[in-house]
Amino acid sequence: MTVCYFGIYNKNYARNKIIIAGLKENGIKVLECNSREPSLLKYFNLIVRYWKIRNQFNIMIIGFPGQTLMLLAKLLCRKKIIFDAFTSVYDSYVCDRKLVSRKSLKAKYYYFLDWLSCRLADNVLLDTETHIDYFVKTFKIKKEKFTYLYVGSTPETFYPRKTTQKKDKFIIHFHASGIPLQGIEYVLDAAEELEDISKVCFNIVGGIQAVPAVQRRLISRNYKNVNFIAPVPINELAENINQANICLGIFGNSLKTKRVVPNKIFEALACKKPVITAKTAAVQEIFIDKEHLLFCRLSDGKDLAQKILKLKECDNFRNQIAENGYKLFISKFIPKEVVKPLVKIIEKGNED
Repeated sequence: MTVCYFGIYNKNYARNKIIIAGLKENGIKVLECNSREPSLLKYFNLIVRYWKIRNQFNIMIIGFPGQTLMLLAKLLCRKKIIFDAFTSVYDSYVCDRKLVSRKSLKAKYYYFLDWLSCRLADNVLLDTETHIDYFVKTFKIKKEKFTYLYVGSTPETFYPRKTTQKKDKFIIHFHASGIPLQGIEYVLDAAEELEDISKVCFNIVGGIQAVPAVQRRLISRNYKNVNFIAPVPINELAENINQANICLGIFGNSLKTKRVVPNKIFEALACKKPVITAKTAAVQEIFIDKEHLLFCRLSDGKDLAQKILKLKECDNFRNQIAENGYKLFISKFIPKEVVKPLVKIIEKGNED
């Protein structure tokens, strides 16, 4: 069985890396037809590369991001096409980040891209059942077309490493880019609540200081228990996670927060770290509170601070959550397991 993995995707982006690795581990040959060229040249390169392998595969998968490629793929390929939507461009740019007005032409264009790409695909992949419900309701697509593949992580990068944890510090790790769903403001609220607690410090990794809301807070406050760390290579990020005592998920007040379970949660579980994240419909699909993760109230820095203290003050509880989360990750969220629903679609599609 051979698939064509088609797109303008970044090969190192976790979603594509996990799916490609998982397919190969399940015995499926993957032919990558990818272009990262600037501007319109990438589309020309894709056509040329596709033409060379057009008779060598059974099914096409469009990698993330792929909304702008679906029409081209449909014109080129008469075989079954599986589209990894992963997330909605309309939801991301219009609803979550609010980069454009809902009434603008750009918003209508983003909506059209999501709608058209899902309509043209034979099957559509998303990351949670809750996310599927959003697509069905918002873009009026039949639910039978969708399949969820949880995000997972790559265990060759994220795994428990032997580190010497500093006894004079209790490290809370949070990595993010500052987009609304991550809720950096609530992490800073928690840091303020815990400012006088001995040893507790927050390591915040990413370009967070460039976020306007964070800049305003830094002007008015001097955070003595927060270290702002510039973005680091992925291997160094894994080291940072392993040096932490607790890792944090997402806490934002946007609707998208309630629909996704991001990479960072799986990456922390893969490193056998206890994770605190907001209680949402999406995380409850997968995890049990106080067993695999510790949930806190959505958009509530005070409650997050209380949950951090709860784990800090009970070593056994903290270690048990870390152990349970790691076992669940190994059983369900390594690449080979994550793609099992996709493998079934591919096998069925080949029979048809």
